[in-house]
Amino acid sequence: MAMQQQAHGASLTGDRTAVDRLIDTAGGLISRVDDDLPWGNACKRTPGYLEVQRATCYGRLGLGREAESLWSQVLDAVPATARRDRGVYLARHATAAAGAREPEQAVEIARAAAEIAAETGSARMRRELATLERAMRPWQDAPVGRDLAEILVSVTEGS
Repeated sequence: MAMQQQAHGASLTGDRTAVDRLIDTAGGLISRVDDDLPWGNACKRTPGYLEVQRATCYGRLGLGREAESLWSQVLDAVPATARRDRGVYLARHATAAAGAREPEQAVEIARAAAEIAAETGSARMRRELATLERAMRPWQDAPVGRDLAEILVSVTEGS
């Protein structure tokens, strides 16, 4: 847990090498995690946990294409029962697509995330979708930007 948090810190300072090193090292330690507490074993309970962390860090580093690729892999492994996590990951995936200058793909992914956010009322998803909205500002006056605004209305109503 400490190493993945360090990786997040490294992403805030723009250090991709440290992000990869820390997450790779943490991956080698997962088999030694024996904590029964829910917060201590997320790396064993959550499919692709460390790749979720890496994708999040890559998004923060501005590595849109790399993050987008990781999110596609991660989302394939997320069980249907993990709806809130799936919604957050979808929102982050959409933000990565925007960072990769693929706004149409970002909006398509956002559609699924917004649906889950509206159904669950998740504040965490709303925050991620607000991040997406900021990432999509270059296209806010284009049809794709207006599509995103329309999609997000269902999430922002009543919040």
